[in-house]
Amino acid sequence: MTLQAPSSSQALRGRRLSLREGARYRWAVASRALAAIGGGYVLSALCSTAMALWLPLARAEAVLTGTMASFLVYTGAVMWVFAARTAWRAWAGLAIPSALLGAALWLAQRSGGAA
Repeated sequence: MTLQAPSSSQALRGRRLSLREGARYRWAVASRALAAIGGGYVLSALCSTAMALWLPLARAEAVLTGTMASFLVYTGAVMWVFAARTAWRAWAGLAIPSALLGAALWLAQRSGGAA
């Protein structure tokens, strides 16, 4: 019984497969980084705005509190993105709360609730 080395076409096919898998991994990491940077910023900006409008404090205190809280929201969003099981789940975990907050802020502006 002798062992045969894989033919050159089989080795080349295996190499192409590993390159595809490597590219898929790199795109997933790039997608997460984009979600963390861009999506985290959008979510923290919306949370900051919502808190500034809806906290029952003096206007300056509400703005300051919302701005300081946005740093915590941004940090949590970045941690969420890289802790999520898939990149799709990471994007959804940012997109859904952002859409809900954005819609609530838009409705508040349309109804005159925003000063």
